[in-house]
Amino acid sequence: RSRRRRLGEAVMATVLILLGGPGAGKGTQAMRLSEARSLPHVSTGDLFRAHLGRGTRFGLKAKAYMDAGKLVPDEIVLDMLVERVAAPDCRAGYVLDGFPRTLAQAQALDRRLAADDDLRVFNLDTSDETIVARIAGRRQCRDCGRLYHVEFSPPRAEGVCDDCRGELFQREDDGPEVVQERLRVYHEQTAPLIRFYADKGVLVNLDGEQAPDRVYAQLDAALARVPE
Repeated sequence: RSRRRRLGEAVMATVLILLGGPGAGKGTQAMRLSEARSLPHVSTGDLFRAHLGRGTRFGLKAKAYMDAGKLVPDEIVLDMLVERVAAPDCRAGYVLDGFPRTLAQAQALDRRLAADDDLRVFNLDTSDETIVARIAGRRQCRDCGRLYHVEFSPPRAEGVCDDCRGELFQREDDGPEVVQERLRVYHEQTAPLIRFYADKGVLVNLDGEQAPDRVYAQLDAALARVPE
């Protein structure tokens, strides 16, 4: 099913997927997992912006749909993702952030994975009330994209990124009204993924209400367990 399998290489990739509502902490935990496990952090949002910015064939295809006021088809997003994870640095695996978002995307991704890939899916179970409160304090670096929180993971200097010294800002889609709409879409489209991956036997539910360090401790402990 994949380039690795077609070449007959004995490679088993570890594919980690984080599920949860907007603001549940997926991006924060994905970055920590990436650093701790030496696996690339693959964010579909970053991929999308990169392809649009460089004017690649995928970016031009996506722009045509966006200019027409239409949603970008799943296949284009998936093609961007597949191209990225075929890179040498993803040979041992990768951490997915922002994909899949719908059942159709999950099914399409499943068809692209190699038969012996080690797929692990973690659901950060977090209430809507907690999510709204968290997002209000979220900040992102305008240059490198690193995420911070004014309470839970503040930068060393207010408004300045620790890594690249870029300006921190609050994204437009983190406003209260937009967050409520994002939560509605999440419950309608993304929540069914929990059942899909539970039925496959690869889902681990985690208490996302806890502080980030405690959530990560749960993640680390779950990864240490050998799947049945």
